[in-house]
Amino acid sequence: MPDFLDLFWLIPLVPLVGVTVNGLLGRRIKSEKVIATIACATILTSFILSAGAVYELAQLPVEERHVEIVLYEWIPSGVAHLSDDALYAESATFSIPFAFLLDPLSAVMILVVTGVGSLIHIYAAGYMHGDKGYYRFFTYLNLFVFFMLILVLGNSYGLMFIGWEGVGLCSYLLIGYYIGKRSAGDAGKKAFIVNRIGDLGFILGIFTVFFTFGSLQYLEVFERAQEFEVGAGAITAACLFFLIGAIGKSAQIPLFVWLPDAMEGPAPVSALIHAATMVTAGIYMIARSSALFTLSPIAMAAVATVGAATALMAATIALVQNDIKRVLAYSTVSQLGYMVMACGVGAFSVGVFHLVTHSFFKALLFLGAGSVMHALSDELDMWKMGNVKKYMPTTHWTFLVGCLAIAGIPGLAGFFSKDEILWYAWSGPHGHPIFWAVGTLVAGLTAFYMFRMYFLVFQGTSRMDPQVEEHAHESPRAMTVPLMVLAVLSIFGGYIGIPGVLRVGPLASLHERFNLLEWLAPSLGGESHAAVAAARDSLLASAQPAIGFLQEAEQVAEEAGHGLELVLMLISTIVALAGVGFAYFIYVKMPRRADVLYQRFQGAYRVLWNKYYVDELYDALFVNRTKDAGDALWVIDDALLDGLVNATGNATRRSASASVAFDDMVVDGAVNAVGDELSRSSRILRGWQTGYVQNYALIIALGIFVIISAYLFLP
Repeated sequence: MPDFLDLFWLIPLVPLVGVTVNGLLGRRIKSEKVIATIACATILTSFILSAGAVYELAQLPVEERHVEIVLYEWIPSGVAHLSDDALYAESATFSIPFAFLLDPLSAVMILVVTGVGSLIHIYAAGYMHGDKGYYRFFTYLNLFVFFMLILVLGNSYGLMFIGWEGVGLCSYLLIGYYIGKRSAGDAGKKAFIVNRIGDLGFILGIFTVFFTFGSLQYLEVFERAQEFEVGAGAITAACLFFLIGAIGKSAQIPLFVWLPDAMEGPAPVSALIHAATMVTAGIYMIARSSALFTLSPIAMAAVATVGAATALMAATIALVQNDIKRVLAYSTVSQLGYMVMACGVGAFSVGVFHLVTHSFFKALLFLGAGSVMHALSDELDMWKMGNVKKYMPTTHWTFLVGCLAIAGIPGLAGFFSKDEILWYAWSGPHGHPIFWAVGTLVAGLTAFYMFRMYFLVFQGTSRMDPQVEEHAHESPRAMTVPLMVLAVLSIFGGYIGIPGVLRVGPLASLHERFNLLEWLAPSLGGESHAAVAAARDSLLASAQPAIGFLQEAEQVAEEAGHGLELVLMLISTIVALAGVGFAYFIYVKMPRRADVLYQRFQGAYRVLWNKYYVDELYDALFVNRTKDAGDALWVIDDALLDGLVNATGNATRRSASASVAFDDMVVDGAVNAVGDELSRSSRILRGWQTGYVQNYALIIALGIFVIISAYLFLP
């Protein structure tokens, strides 16, 4: 039996085999079955390796659950002088090894990326059938997973940045996959450019970390962070820079505008980007850096505020969208805000917990939407659907499970993670009732807009075009089987993190076998109330400031008691059920009420429909101003630079003309005059050259006579 812990470095490299084979030979292979088999097999192999490595990691004692493999020294550099804030040393050597770290946090991430990614690949094999760029699509998909695995398995911020930029590149390729569609190309460019803004913040954070700690490797940075006091300026600066990076990658205010437009890519791309990979990178980065963030109250407050504001804003926009994929896109932005808020109130493990459950039901919802589009000739407008369950029973039931899960209905995955976030938003050491109130309101809005979508698509009377309805059908097994697997995970996936207040009877036994929050404690400082004791023994929780943080969390939890947690859980459940009931009342029971509400709240509807005019604001402040600057630079270039170039050219041309005239008249004139004179004189001399010997003898005789005469007669 192989030792998976010695082989886990292969996990990110196996998908690269699929990239190489399909990328170089896919055009020649031509067989869709072979191409899909190669792509899916590589991801499934990574999943098997991941599962084996995580299983073996779980057998180790808690304090030993971090395995590091260094393949080679990748970027060695010279000595750099550290900042004045650095407590470790005055200088350090900048180096980035190509090395991987498997610990509880990266273990969870690789299971999500490879597990959900495998289901998406299998689904895509059926969804993309007949597409001309079939091999190109799966090449991009494999490359995406490769970079995401590099991001989560790298042992340093340097390697994380490589994966970070790689998924950004792949998002551009996949969002703009339909190269003949201008809107797809524009969406790809928008995602790429907006992410570059966040990436600038991230790389500034990386440099701040290096010049403060003298290293970019997680274990060294977090250990040296123990020497700093809470609120240290260098750590606050690094965390705020990291937050900017997370805002870009995880689509938070104000850089969320790229994510809804990412719907231009195929449905499997939307599921991969929105559920299992790219947008979770920012959450992972904040969670991975929890040892730094907990030392900066300012950064924690900023993280919580950004997350809460994003969750609320995106949820309100989703209320009025009619495009089925855009509703899910804004839902993703809102749920990401939930995760960011969880990290901001100190519940990093709960944020990761919601990341896991969200990957299940959001992948299910996106793939379900893709199944509906596949059956309805790529129709996206929910008002042109209705009663789709008649033709697509499997898609209908699985989609319903996804809606129930994201709405936070008790017993399903979303319920456990959502209510843990709300509990920590209230009781956490960085929590506040305002965060809880925003989160609870968002829970109600989420339930409403998700079931608005469900009722408009699957219930009621059909509003489909007759030609579309005539060909409506259930999707093939390659698409429905992943939906069923994800539906099961959306039901039972939340039982890996049972809240303390519900650990009774069978749930208590299940908790004793495994609990995600306690599993993550060694990597995240053990901020979970239930995991405080275990976390104190971990490396990252050994810092004195972190211990104070944990003690405060434990004290708050004890003071609040389970009674309050049950009350808050009951309130959030009632709010979610109210959202479902309100959607049923408006869109099923009395559908005309929707028009009445629209007429009454036209102003608010218009603001939400136009997404708070954020894109228009960006166009006015940045895009158009950049174009104006370009136009101004063009005028300067045309009038000044081109004028100087043209004037120089004209002056050169005129001086060249004068030179030509001087050459013709003076130089060539003198040469030609000498030539003409020589030609004339040569004609005279040529007359003497007759070629007759007697003439030459006569001339010689005459010459002799003249010379003798001159000698005799001249004095």
